[in-house]
Amino acid sequence: MKRNKLLLSIPILTLTPTLTLLLLLSCQKPPSGPASYDVRYPEALIKVLDAHGGLQAWRKMQALTFDIVEEEGNETHTIDLHKRWDRIDAPSHSMGYDGTELWLKADTSYKGRPAFSHNLMFYFFAMPFVLADEGITYSVADTIVHKDQSYPGIKIAFNEGVGASSLDEYILYYDPETYQMTWLAYTATYFVQEKRTTFNWIHYQDWITVDGLLLPQTLQWHKKSQNRFTPRRDPVTFDQVKLSSTPHDPSVFKRPEGAEVVE
Repeated sequence: MKRNKLLLSIPILTLTPTLTLLLLLSCQKPPSGPASYDVRYPEALIKVLDAHGGLQAWRKMQALTFDIVEEEGNETHTIDLHKRWDRIDAPSHSMGYDGTELWLKADTSYKGRPAFSHNLMFYFFAMPFVLADEGITYSVADTIVHKDQSYPGIKIAFNEGVGASSLDEYILYYDPETYQMTWLAYTATYFVQEKRTTFNWIHYQDWITVDGLLLPQTLQWHKKSQNRFTPRRDPVTFDQVKLSSTPHDPSVFKRPEGAEVVE
């Protein structure tokens, strides 16, 4: 399935007519300590996490790989779930982060921005679990209605200094009967460094079960206007999803010969 090449190379929302996607939860710190629920989590979020297989099961996993389906050749994403190291391999480029260096090896057709995109799709894919990271505060958001179905919301904000832009905000919307995540609304503030009131919208419409965890198979970006949702581009499809309780070898993330360090 063809996907808009701008998806990983420029932000999608408010700075230009094409601007919106790039900078959300970049490099939030994962929780440390026992893999159990903390009193800081609201009850609704705990129910959402449980509906997706449970935070304890998620934290037992050390390694994740998945493909993003592309017409010109899939992107393979490799992630260390605890260290949050990552690597992307695609026909035109490879990039990665080993905890110290962010690197890129690409041909002239690659026009992306590695500092913004190297871990971007991981965070969209790893919802709702990444919303249990440290440095997050929670509140109740207004309910939305789509096709006569109401979806309550949990608003997520970040403590100062957390992530690439602590001014970003997210709202997780869930089915009130199943507690499965259904929508994500988010702002992107990296370029402007000020609060935004206009949100971007993703519909989490298809799910697959991998090692007991419910993970997204299809994401559809939407435009919301007067409580109506309109698809904005082709959906993003994930394939070849694998989890493991054994971490990847650290060498997977190291800068290969011919790759350049990027800022």
